[in-house]
Amino acid sequence: MNVRYFAAARAAAGVDEERFELPPGTTVEALLAAVLDVERPMPPAGTPPLERILARSSFLLNEVAVRDRTVVLGPDDVVDVLPPFAGG
Repeated sequence: MNVRYFAAARAAAGVDEERFELPPGTTVEALLAAVLDVERPMPPAGTPPLERILARSSFLLNEVAVRDRTVVLGPDDVVDVLPPFAGG
């Protein structure tokens, strides 16, 4: 499974994307737990911790919005992390 981070999630994760090798039957929720298990450096000043960002983020599964964190993922799936943002 591949996770791609955008905006503040990218800053907090310290990477643009990363790959996870998780067992069959892994859900979005389990993948997010694995993301949080990775040891990371402190995010830049002013950037919330990744845990807080994930709690408020939207997710895309293979470029389609997914709200149900119990959805089962396949080994080649891509999950995008889209933190809340403001703009105008």
